[in-house]
Amino acid sequence: FKRAGVTPVREVAEFAIDPAETWNPGDQIKVSIFAEKEWVDAVGISKGKGFQGVVKRHGFAGGRASHGSMFHRAPGSIGGSSNPSRVFPGMKSSGRMGGARVTTKNLLVVKVDEEKNLIYLRGAVPGARNGYVALKRAKRG
Repeated sequence: FKRAGVTPVREVAEFAIDPAETWNPGDQIKVSIFAEKEWVDAVGISKGKGFQGVVKRHGFAGGRASHGSMFHRAPGSIGGSSNPSRVFPGMKSSGRMGGARVTTKNLLVVKVDEEKNLIYLRGAVPGARNGYVALKRAKRG
């Protein structure tokens, strides 16, 4: 930060740029690099949901709710007993859900407010409020 002559910030990120573009260390990248009616991809950390079962995490159907059913939200059979007597790798099961890097593709830039340094997008942006989101031009759009 001292060498670039800027004050420290909370989040530091690197982006691949076109060799024709000239950016120096410490330059501020404003929202003016995007234009209205342009397609972008948004990359962020999704909201964490905590430890979830297979019905919510993977969309399993679960069992019947009545008529003596003894498994309602359980996964059911996850492998054979005597053969192969193990659970195969990659079996969908319960665990922590969310809190992962997510890319939402092809969001439309509705408005660019250069005074407030804001970009208005149409579509779902990953993450919680006040979270960091990286925008890049969409490959297709």
